Amino acid sequence: MPGTTTPLRDRTPRKPSGLPNPPMILLAGVEKSGKRYEAALGSGSDLIGTTFWIQVGGNSGTADYYGRVPGARYEIVPHDGSFRDILDAIRWALSQPAVDGKRNMIVVDDVTSVWELLTDEVAHVGRKRAERRAQSNGRRTPRLDDPYVDEERDLWGLAKDRWGEMLWLLRRHSGPTLLIARQEIVTAFEGDKPTQHTTRRIKAEKNLKAAVDAVVEFHSVGEAYITGVNVVPAHWEIRPGWTYRFEGVDHLLHRLGYADAAERRSATESRPEAYIDEPFPGTATSPPSAAHQPQRPELTGEEAIRRITVAFKHPNDPRAALLAIREEWGTRTLRRVPTNTKGLGQVDADTLITRSLERIEALAAERSSGKSSERSEKGPEVSSGAETREEPPSTKPSGTEQPEEQHRPPAEQPTSQPDDQPAPPDESSAPPPPDPQADEAPPGESPEETSAAEEPQVPRPAPRKPRVSKNMQIAYQALMDEANVQARVKFVTVGEHLGPISAEGDPGIGALRDYVQGCRGEVAALLEEAGETQLAASYRAAPMPDTGIAGKFASYFSNAPA
Repeated sequence: MPGTTTPLRDRTPRKPSGLPNPPMILLAGVEKSGKRYEAALGSGSDLIGTTFWIQVGGNSGTADYYGRVPGARYEIVPHDGSFRDILDAIRWALSQPAVDGKRNMIVVDDVTSVWELLTDEVAHVGRKRAERRAQSNGRRTPRLDDPYVDEERDLWGLAKDRWGEMLWLLRRHSGPTLLIARQEIVTAFEGDKPTQHTTRRIKAEKNLKAAVDAVVEFHSVGEAYITGVNVVPAHWEIRPGWTYRFEGVDHLLHRLGYADAAERRSATESRPEAYIDEPFPGTATSPPSAAHQPQRPELTGEEAIRRITVAFKHPNDPRAALLAIREEWGTRTLRRVPTNTKGLGQVDADTLITRSLERIEALAAERSSGKSSERSEKGPEVSSGAETREEPPSTKPSGTEQPEEQHRPPAEQPTSQPDDQPAPPDESSAPPPPDPQADEAPPGESPEETSAAEEPQVPRPAPRKPRVSKNMQIAYQALMDEANVQARVKFVTVGEHLGPISAEGDPGIGALRDYVQGCRGEVAALLEEAGETQLAASYRAAPMPDTGIAGKFASYFSNAPA
């Protein structure tokens, strides 16, 4: 798509300062290998003012005991175990002033427990959603041993966002940060088959190593190695192929040049939310001046109800009108706008649009079957005082309906009380329809007036899976064989290789084809580095998909070292 080559604003480049960032150091190792002992010993460094120890999870609980380590100087920061309070404990540690001109250090013990907390939140909320779906559909309530299903595909994305917020806070620290993580020894796989070899895996979010400045791996007590570091020869002359033993946190801080570190980490965070305010193609590319730039009015709960009601009563296409509201304001903004309706109580505007879309689909199904009732044409009613209530819904602690987050209101709220009396519908401010998941009919109606969409539904038969042609199966198997070949060339497992496209389950054939084709250049480059230039050239020219890819690499893998 053609674009403009004229810059939108003037920029002033700068020279690099040459100062290292305040280091983030990952101490990873198997259980009882000395990670916390070294962190406590490092708190006595002459480069550190005070160390604030944030202990998460009950797996170790040795923060008090390691206070007896000779020279240890740290203070334990309390919290209630919820992710929100853990973040607030980090904020409190960031706000503490330096001691005698020396910056403070933060120890998070351990980030493995933080990631396990986020995964437990995903399982808890997914199970709550499954229970509500089962009750609304008249099905069996899931048992504790049933696997949860994230049908809305948003829980893991939210968990990643919360993990990223913790790292975002730690990157704002002016002193060093120690992240303690557990490491496990697992069996190495070749394809889908286990081998006799083992490998080490950090039990945390998979991109943790990329977020830190140095990685220290503890193999056993007294045996630790530096396996990754950001450093220049001015501070430490690293020689290729050498193995560097870990000699303590104080020694590593001196090697990383912490004495010359900058006051703040030099980084510009990405801003994905800025896309909402970007102009669409074809519009003006130069931003208006501040004097002539119109101020966008704030969306209130009353205005959101009015807009959604008008869209719901659209004579031609109410579904498109509701989706237009979501496109205009964005999902993030709508989730922050609280509304109050008779049928749903206090919910955010985005949830109100979702329920309205579900109601429109139910009404369309009723009309197609000839069972549409008069009540489906009237719309819902607003509780008294809903037009002026702008208070956001109260948030609950972790473990209720949604993983707690300061910028995301709860997605579900209780329905209205049975003793509320319905008011006559108002054509100017009637809100969208009531909650279709309510267990009882709305007050003031007899069972005969309840539409078929609100009655308990008979469990529907499971939909038939689409028939896959034989050629599609052959193509998919060929792509999986090539993914296996790429993983073996890169010395990783197939699961790790396909991790970027497998976060939501097995990838489809289209996503798998694009990913495998995108990795061909990297794999061919590795083959050329290994001296297999002829095989690399043959692989670059291979068709997509290549059903004989396994045979082409058979001799290469048979001659490769174990």
